[in-house]
Amino acid sequence: MKKNLKSGIRVIFTGLLIIVTIVTNGQNDKALIKKYLSELPSGTESNAIQKYRMTGVYTNRDLYGNFTGKVKVSGDYTIGLESGFVSWNNVSISNSSNFSEPFPEGQKQEYMENMKYVPSPKMLESESFSNFPSNTESVFARNLVWDMMAIEEFAWNHTDSLELNKNYIIRPESGGFDMADIGTYSHDNIQIRWTGISEINNVICAIIEYRAIDNILQINMEQVKTKGTEQYWGTIWVSLKTNMIEYADMFSGSMQEIQVKGFDNKFLFKTIRELWVDKIQ
Repeated sequence: MKKNLKSGIRVIFTGLLIIVTIVTNGQNDKALIKKYLSELPSGTESNAIQKYRMTGVYTNRDLYGNFTGKVKVSGDYTIGLESGFVSWNNVSISNSSNFSEPFPEGQKQEYMENMKYVPSPKMLESESFSNFPSNTESVFARNLVWDMMAIEEFAWNHTDSLELNKNYIIRPESGGFDMADIGTYSHDNIQIRWTGISEINNVICAIIEYRAIDNILQINMEQVKTKGTEQYWGTIWVSLKTNMIEYADMFSGSMQEIQVKGFDNKFLFKTIRELWVDKIQ
């Protein structure tokens, strides 16, 4: 009888340990989740060198959806250099007139090799691109710089204002800005939202979504002039440990009236942009 009683006590005690462990683990999980979802980290590992590969694909169609051509631009971006500098290498641009076939090998843009700068509003000034050619293809290369600056701003510059699943509105002071003397771009507002946590590259990350849906774009170059509207949106995965970007994407759609030098008629085109930022080191 004593043996059975002791066995019963052991069973009860073991059961209590299991219950206590489950409850404790549940409380710890809730506390951990609450911590992750209560605030975002600020600052980055400023001394950590990180390399990314940015790839953008632009698909052009006419007003009726007929394919007219596509462009691929890509480059390697390095952050964490001395004194806050970043750099670009291996930038290439490839064109194709066949929708279903892969892009041919891109042409390297030598003027961007080892291009270094400190991200700031100065990168919207023409002096920052003084060695860039004046052809229209250089616009795609400039977009690498501007798109990466936008992604970094959305990832880092507003973390103290973001609350889980609440829109945060960025209203540009002037509304519009000059794009290094090649045209103008105007925002009404930009919306960013912290939507939760996830895992990518085996790293726990905050998910930040952004969108700007009412923008006016105008390009004024010697060879081509355009005016129209654009909408863009995307998602950024930011490490909760280091606050570094683990992955990002951007998508956009623009409708533009285009006038090409040497042609009397104006053309209406729709451009879809798909862009990815992958960590490569």
